[in-house]
Amino acid sequence: MESVRGPGHPSQRRHRSPARDWDTRGVSEAPRTDYRFLLANERTFLAYLRTGLALQIAGLGALQFLTTGHAALRIGLGLVLVLTGSAVGVAGYRRCRENERIIRAGEEIPPARSLLPVTLAVVVVPALAAVLVALG
Repeated sequence: MESVRGPGHPSQRRHRSPARDWDTRGVSEAPRTDYRFLLANERTFLAYLRTGLALQIAGLGALQFLTTGHAALRIGLGLVLVLTGSAVGVAGYRRCRENERIIRAGEEIPPARSLLPVTLAVVVVPALAAVLVALG
């Protein structure tokens, strides 16, 4: 059976709020935030946290389980790993907060400043650990 109600029938019209009927000419709308960018920012933050946590665990492992070799080298390596992991977590938090503010404001995101130090830490510190294990 075909409906006799056409598009002009009151039951087919969407309800409009009286607040939406005011004149909006000349009023600029703020840019809408694309939540996909906010979610991507959050995933990046979680990656920073995972990296920092892995470095901290590696440092604690070096302090606990590297029993051969020079004690000063072992303690230094462990502390460097733990502190580097903490720094990565802090850098990730700061970057996430700043990027969220920038995304909500609709501005361009600047390039990351923490990439070089984090990359160096992730490359150099394990190389030092390998040397320590090989010598010990």
